[in-house]
Amino acid sequence: MLALVAAACLAVTAAPDPGTSPVPDRAGFDATVRPFIEKTCLDCHNAKRQKGGINLEQHGTADAVANHPDDFEHVLVKLKTGEMPPEDEERPDQQEVERVTGWIEREFARLERVTPPDPGRVTARRLNRTEYNNTVRDLFGVDVRPADDFPQDDTGYGFDNIADVLSLSPVLVEKYMAAAEKVVRTAMFGPEVEAPTLLRLKATTAVVPPVRTPPSHYDVSGLSLPNAVHASQRVTVPGQYLLRVFLNGRRPLGSAPIRIGLYVDGTLVGEQPLDVAAQASFDEDVQELDGKTLEFKVTLPAGERWLAATVLDLYDGLPARYGGPRASDRPEQHTVPTFREPRDATPERIAQARTAFEQRVRERAEAPINNARVGRMELAGPFNAQRQASPEGLAAVYACEHLHGGHQSWCGLRNISHVAQRAFRRPVSREELAPYVALLRKARAGGESFEESLAVALQALLVSPDFLFRIERQQATAATASTHAISQHELAARLSYFLWSSLPDEPLRRLADRRTLRQPGVLEAQVRRMLEDPRSRALVEEFGGQWLQFRALESVAPDKERYPTFDNYLRLSMRNETMLFFEHIVAQDRSILEFLDARYTFLNERLAQHYGVDGVSGPQFRRVDLTGPQRGGVLTQASVLTVSSYATRTSPVLRGKWILDNLLDAPPPDPPAGVPALDETAVGTTVSLRQQMEAHRANPTCASCHRRMDPLGFGLENYDAIGAWRTMEGKFAINSTGALPDGRQFHDPSELRTILVQDRQDFARALTSKMMIYALGRGLERYDRPTVRGIVSRLPSHDHRFSGLVLEIVNSLPFQMRRGASAP
Repeated sequence: MLALVAAACLAVTAAPDPGTSPVPDRAGFDATVRPFIEKTCLDCHNAKRQKGGINLEQHGTADAVANHPDDFEHVLVKLKTGEMPPEDEERPDQQEVERVTGWIEREFARLERVTPPDPGRVTARRLNRTEYNNTVRDLFGVDVRPADDFPQDDTGYGFDNIADVLSLSPVLVEKYMAAAEKVVRTAMFGPEVEAPTLLRLKATTAVVPPVRTPPSHYDVSGLSLPNAVHASQRVTVPGQYLLRVFLNGRRPLGSAPIRIGLYVDGTLVGEQPLDVAAQASFDEDVQELDGKTLEFKVTLPAGERWLAATVLDLYDGLPARYGGPRASDRPEQHTVPTFREPRDATPERIAQARTAFEQRVRERAEAPINNARVGRMELAGPFNAQRQASPEGLAAVYACEHLHGGHQSWCGLRNISHVAQRAFRRPVSREELAPYVALLRKARAGGESFEESLAVALQALLVSPDFLFRIERQQATAATASTHAISQHELAARLSYFLWSSLPDEPLRRLADRRTLRQPGVLEAQVRRMLEDPRSRALVEEFGGQWLQFRALESVAPDKERYPTFDNYLRLSMRNETMLFFEHIVAQDRSILEFLDARYTFLNERLAQHYGVDGVSGPQFRRVDLTGPQRGGVLTQASVLTVSSYATRTSPVLRGKWILDNLLDAPPPDPPAGVPALDETAVGTTVSLRQQMEAHRANPTCASCHRRMDPLGFGLENYDAIGAWRTMEGKFAINSTGALPDGRQFHDPSELRTILVQDRQDFARALTSKMMIYALGRGLERYDRPTVRGIVSRLPSHDHRFSGLVLEIVNSLPFQMRRGASAP
C-alpha cells in the first residue's frame, strides 16, 4: 500500500533501468544529490551533530552509496515519506526531492545488477519448541510434547525459528536429556503411569448481564452464554478423568432442577441435573447455587482439549409466572411478604427494619432469572491409565520387525541406523553409528535387556547436535565456489520444516536418496502434496500465528469493567476464526489478496453474536458470507483487533503500526524516550481519543512517524478493543476518516481496505518478505531484495494463489543455495 509509505520504507521501487555500469552516475550525484544534502540536511546531520546517528558530511561522493548503503537508505525513507526535513523546517521543492530520490533508487538498482547473487548463509539452526515436539512425534509416533517444558524460544524478525537467536543454555541441555528419556521410553514401553493430580483449570469468565424476561431465542447449549466456563487443557496421558464443576448464582424459588452439560471439543459428553430445592438452604426466597458441585467422569484422549461446562436450557423450568419455555410444574411458591415490626423496638430500630425489608422485597421482585452459572472447573486424573506402547511407537523403533522380542545380533545396528537416518535427516555412515552401537553393547554387558540397552542408545542419539540442530554442510565440490546448491537431503529438510515444522517424511527422503527431489516437476508435486497434508496446519499455526499475531491472544486480558463480555470462549473463538480462515486459504489454494478483503469468514454462534451477524447457531464453526461493509479480511477479525489494542482502550498507534509491520513490511522506528502517556480517564468523557492523539502529534518530534501510523489506525476506530463494532466512544461519535501521505482519503474501514487492495503489490511484497524470513530462518538483507522483487513480479502469473507464493520461495536462490567456503 501507499507508494509513499510501504514502498518507501523498503527503499527500492521500480526505477528506470540503470544498465550495468560498473561505476555510479557521478555527474548526476554532483549536480543533484550533493547540493541537496548540503542545503537541506547538513545542519542536523554533520560531523559535529550527527542527529539520529547519521553524518552525511562524510558522504560527499557518488561512491558513498555503495560504501554506506544504510545511511542512504535512511535518507531515501525519510524523503519519500516526507518525514525529513521536519515539519518546522523549510520544505524543499517536491520535484527536487523526486530527482534526489530517483538518483538514489537508480544507484541502488545499479549496485544490485553488478553485485553477484548472494543466497546468504544460515547459522546452524536449533530446533525450536514446536519443531522439537513435531519432530519427535513424527520420528517415534508418540505425541508427548516434551518441549512444552523447555524455556521459551527467543524471537527475531518477528519469528521464533531464527537461527541467530536460538541459543542453547545449560538449563535447556538438562531439559533435552529428560525429554530424550521420556520420548524414547514412551515409544518403546508406553507412557509413564502418573499419579492422579488435581488441577484448577484457568478460565476467564464474562460478566452475566441481568435478564428478567425469558428471551424468545437463545443458545440452549449454553456454550455462547456468559454463564458457561471454557478452558483449554493439554492432556498428556490418555485415560479416565474426573471433572468437577463448581456452581454459583441463584434461581427463582419454585424452579425445576437445572441441567449442567459437559462439552469436550464442542461435543456434549455428559449432563447431570441438580435439584437445589431438594437440598437444605438458608434462603427461603431463592434457590441458592453457591457452593454446589457436580462431578463428571470422562475419558480424554491425549492432545489439546477444549473443555466447557454450561447450564443447559437456561430459561427452561422457571415458575410459570415468568412465561418461559417448559415452565416448572412445581406448586407456585411465590408469596407476597408482609412486614412485621420487631417486638419492643425503638422507633429508630423499627424504621431501619422496615427499610431493610422493603429493600429485600425490591431485590426479590427485580432478581434476574439468568443468574445460575458455572463458576470454575477442576480436573483430576488420570485414573486407570494403562502403560502400553503403541503399535506406531514400536514400528518406529524396531526396523528389525521383532516388536515383541526374539532379537538377533544384527538388530541393534539396524534399529539404531533406522532411527538415526530419520533423526539426523540425512544418510548416516557406519562410523557415525559406532558410538551408539557401543552404548548398546555396554549396557548389554552390564546386564540390561536388549530393549533397555537400545533405549539408552536412542536417548543418546536424541541429544546429539545432529538431531538438535539442522546443520548444513559445505559441499566438497564447492570448496572454492562463492555459492553452491544445498544437498538433496538438506533441501528436503528445509522444505519440511518450512511447511510442516517437522522432519521429512518417507516420500521426501526417498526422493532425496534418489537425487531427484530438485527436479522442477518433482519438487512442485511435493510442495502441493505437503500443502494438502494435515501437517501443513503447522504453517498456519507457526507462520500465521506469528505473522498475524493471533498467538498473542493467549496472554491478552481486556479490562473486565470496560469489556464485560470478554471470556475464554470468545478468546478461543477469535483464534479459531483466524486459524480456519488461514487454513481455508491454504487448503483451497485461494488468492493471498483475500487476506485483505475476503467477503467471507468462519464463525460460530458466540463470535457471530459478537459481530452482530444473524443466522448462526451452535458451537460449530462454518463459512459465512459477509454481506455488509463492516467486515472483510484479517484486518477486521477480532483476533487482530484485540491484540493491537490496550486492555482498557483501542490504540490507533498500535493498529497503525500493526498494518505497517505486518501488511506493508514498513515498520516505523521505535518511539523516542520520554514520550508522555495519554490521559486514560479523559478518553470518551471530556475528549475523544482522536483529539488526544492529534494534540500528541502536534509535537514535531512525534509528528513524522504518527503522520504515517495514525491515519491507518483511526480507520479502524469503529472497532473497540475486543473487535466489536461501535459508532460512539463514550459520548463522542467515532470519526474513522483518514488521509494518507499520498493524498488519498478514506471515510470508513471498508474504504481503507479498498485502498489496501488497490496497492496489492505492497502487500504481496510484505507477505513474501515475511514468509521468506520464516522459510529461511534468518532476516532478509539487501542482497535478498532482487529475489523478493522477482517473486512479487511473478505472483500475478499464479493468480496470486497461495501455492504460487510457496513455490516461488521454494524455487528461489536463497532457499536452494548457500554461500560457499570462498564467500566473504
